[in-house]
Amino acid sequence: MDAKAQAPSVSGTGETTLFAVLLALSLSHVMNDTVQSLLPAIYPVIKQSFHLDFGQIGIITLAFQITASLLQPLVGLSTDRHPRPYSLPLGMGVTLSGLLLLAFAQHFALVVLAAALIGVGSSVFHPEASRVARMAAGGRHGLAQSLFQMGGNTGAATGPLLAAFIIVPHGQRAIAWLSLVPLMAIGLLVGISNWYAAQLAAKPPRARRAPRVEGLTRKHVAASVAILLALLFSKFVYLASLNSYFTFYLIAKFGVSVQTAQLFLFIFLGASALGTFLGGPLGDHIGRRYVIWGSILGVLPFTLALPYANLFFTGALAFIIGLVLSSAFAAMIVFAQELMPGRVGTVAGPSSATKLAPEQPPTIDLPRIKLVVG
Repeated sequence: MDAKAQAPSVSGTGETTLFAVLLALSLSHVMNDTVQSLLPAIYPVIKQSFHLDFGQIGIITLAFQITASLLQPLVGLSTDRHPRPYSLPLGMGVTLSGLLLLAFAQHFALVVLAAALIGVGSSVFHPEASRVARMAAGGRHGLAQSLFQMGGNTGAATGPLLAAFIIVPHGQRAIAWLSLVPLMAIGLLVGISNWYAAQLAAKPPRARRAPRVEGLTRKHVAASVAILLALLFSKFVYLASLNSYFTFYLIAKFGVSVQTAQLFLFIFLGASALGTFLGGPLGDHIGRRYVIWGSILGVLPFTLALPYANLFFTGALAFIIGLVLSSAFAAMIVFAQELMPGRVGTVAGPSSATKLAPEQPPTIDLPRIKLVVG
C-alpha cells in the first residue's frame, strides 16, 4: 500500500451525509449483533437444559459459523450484482425465527437449526447494510462506516449482558422475551429499505455500473487488498484473544472477583467501540493509510507494557489498546471499498465474517449463575 493507494479516486459519491439513515442503520446493527452474540453467551444454559457435551456445543458453533461467516461473502457477491433492498428486513426476519426456535426448541437438532438460522440472518444483513451505509455517506465514508461498525461492536457487548441478567436467571424460555429486539430492527429496516429502493430506482441502469479506480493496476489493487486482509486478520486474532482470556488473566494475576474482571472486560469493549467510531472520521481527515498503520503498530508498546502493569494501569492500558486497535477497522473497510468500487457487499462480507468468528469464549461457573466471558 504505497502513496498511490492512499486515496483512490472513485466517481459517483454523494453530496449530503444522511445522518438519519446512518443512525437507523447503526441502531439496527446494534440489534442484529446483540442477537447473534446471545448464542455463545447462553451456551451454559443450553448445555444444562439438553445435557450436552462439548462436542455437541461445537456442532452448534459450527452450524452458526458456517452460515454467519462462510455464507456472508457469497451473499455480498450476489447483492453486488443484483441489489436487494428488502433483503434487510427479510434477513432480520430469519434471525427472529431462529431466536424463537431457540427459545422453544425441545431437541438438540432444533437448537442446531436455530443457530444456523441466526447465522443466515446475519449473513443477509451485513453486506447490504454496509452498502446502504456507503450510499448515505455523502462522501464521508469513514464516518459512515464508523457509525455503522460502532453499532455492531455495541451489540456484541450488549448480548452477554442480556444473557447474564435475563436468560441465565430465568432459563431457555426467557430467550423469547428478547424477540422484541429483532422485531424493532425489522421496523427500522423496512424504512431503510424503502429509502434504498428509491435510490436504486432514481439511478438509470448506466449509473448503477461500478465506477473504475483511476491510476491503479490490477496487480497494485490485489497487493493492497492482500495486505489489508493480513492486517485485518492480525487485528481480529488480537481482539479475540483478549475477549476470550482477559478476565482469566485478571483473576489469575490479581485475584479479583469475576464481576470485577467482567467490568475490566467491558472497559476494553467500550474502548473498542469508541475507537471504531473515531477511526473513520480521522481517516477521512488525515488519510486512511496513516490510521491503519498507526493503529496496528501503535498498539505494540502498550501491549508490551501490559504484563508489567498493576491492576489500575492494566485497566488503563486495556482501554488504550481497545481504542487504538479498533480505530483501524472502518478505515480498512472503506479503503478496501475504494480499491474495489462496485464490490461493497463482497468487501463487507469477509470483513464482517471475520468479526463474527472469534475464538469460542470459555465459561465461568458460579454458585448461582453461569457467565460467559467475552
